[in-house]
Amino acid sequence: MRSTSTGQASTKEEILHHLLTEGGAKAQDLAESLSISPQAIRRHLKDLEDEGAIAHRSVQEGMGRPQHIYELTPQGRDRFPHRYDDFAVSLLDTLTETVGREQVGSILQKQWQRKAIAYREQVGTGSLGDRVSRLVDLRRQEGYMAQWYELEPDNGSGLRYLICEYNCAISNVAESFPSVCGHELEMFAQILPDCRVERTHWQIEGEHQCGYLIVQNSNFKVQS
Repeated sequence: MRSTSTGQASTKEEILHHLLTEGGAKAQDLAESLSISPQAIRRHLKDLEDEGAIAHRSVQEGMGRPQHIYELTPQGRDRFPHRYDDFAVSLLDTLTETVGREQVGSILQKQWQRKAIAYREQVGTGSLGDRVSRLVDLRRQEGYMAQWYELEPDNGSGLRYLICEYNCAISNVAESFPSVCGHELEMFAQILPDCRVERTHWQIEGEHQCGYLIVQNSNFKVQS
């Protein structure tokens, strides 16, 4: 019995991880990806829905029956490691009541500027690929489930990379003070001064990840 229970828990974790990294998925796609039967995947999906970790929406594809697309709920995302807590949000709320939202915004901006300096020292110099890799490692250490990908050059552009973060270590703060996301974008630009950094995905707007496109300016050289 113990072995079976462990196996079920492991499969559920794999389902949640797949939905975290890939977004919504159909039962058949999950079954094929995890190499288990459609019947077994549906049992796990029902259990996870009953637990409130996932939910489904129906989409019509062609003339057949509507297909269920399964996605993580906020409760499902909370199963993954994060390093935020309610105290930070409560403290910022208290500061807002005391000094005003504009002043709190200035404080948050200064905090991200300090963080950018610390990050840049740790990322150092070297090829853009090396720096992106070190940056992603730092993000992982802080509780972000981050990955990076090298993209093909586009219309004569320089090197291009994509950073994807599938969970947010400060999601509670970001929901109450979305300006921190703008400061985060500015921070990436300061860490990689020879690049243009653009947001491609944003969890606050309902997407399943935060994404950042990094394009190197070919006429800029990093100072060593």
